[in-house]
Amino acid sequence: MQYWAGTAAIGIPPAPSVVTLGNFDGVHRGHQAVLKVVVDTAKQHDLKSVAVTFDPHPRLVHLPEEPLVPIVSLPQKIRLLETCELDATLVIHYTLKFAAQTAEEFVKNILVDALNARMVVVGADTRFGAGNSGDINTLRKLGKVYDFMVVEVDDIGETERWSSTWVRETLTKGRVAEASRILGRYHSVEGEIVHGHARGRELGYPTANFANDSQGMIPADGVYAGWFTNGSGQRLPAAISVGSNPTFNDVVRTVEAHIFDRPEHEELQDFNLYGQHCTVEFVARLRGMLAFEGIEALIDQMEADVCKSRAILSGNAPEIDAPEPRSAR
Repeated sequence: MQYWAGTAAIGIPPAPSVVTLGNFDGVHRGHQAVLKVVVDTAKQHDLKSVAVTFDPHPRLVHLPEEPLVPIVSLPQKIRLLETCELDATLVIHYTLKFAAQTAEEFVKNILVDALNARMVVVGADTRFGAGNSGDINTLRKLGKVYDFMVVEVDDIGETERWSSTWVRETLTKGRVAEASRILGRYHSVEGEIVHGHARGRELGYPTANFANDSQGMIPADGVYAGWFTNGSGQRLPAAISVGSNPTFNDVVRTVEAHIFDRPEHEELQDFNLYGQHCTVEFVARLRGMLAFEGIEALIDQMEADVCKSRAILSGNAPEIDAPEPRSAR
């Protein structure tokens, strides 16, 4: 897949194309369905399939006072779009100046001049141009002027429309199993492994600690069953802790993974992950974050977490998110 960071990177306008546009935050199953229409339509008509997306998220530019945590980072989004078999992705740096373009200016500058669009695939709720003044009817009118067709894609979902907002809500509540059904894959966080307090190692449950600048939206505090992939591509079962560790009165929120059932040749002292770029995938939430009165109670709970994680990841227990407990014990 070609990747263009801005229209200047395109150079000579590409071959005639089928284009879609959107934030594609999370690249969930709804996005995937739209992108499949783009790819299939492009193949059918011997055109190039292109997605247009924006960075940063427009809401962060228009409403900076209202925090919004992207589900995926830009590099993660690009990799996910590539799995959809697109020919190219154009990432536009989103600014207030860019947003001030009229609907027609956006269509002419981006879809027509830069991408040579012959077909544009969008949902019924698409909006573009200054003040979101352009909609699908605007697009159809401009298509007649600039010689491209508009293909409308219906809302896609099972019980309700799949959306990035829905994914974000589930992750905020720790419902990662539900999020995976919307995303069509397990939600992941990736980053460099750094040194922590080494408490887990002292307790017999060493953890890989992710740097604070890790990529991907971090779900609610709690303990999760999931998969850990190291820098060499080994995918191993893990119990993942998210939070500030109230038992030790920590205040910094961290993501750390205890990797269990390692291959026999991986001795504990030789399993050095520091400095590696690693990934955790969240499969199911086991429990909320609790403060324990003593070390023994904490160790007992960690063993129970590992046992439950092993059962879930081996397919011997359902992937169901545990609700937040009413009170810490």
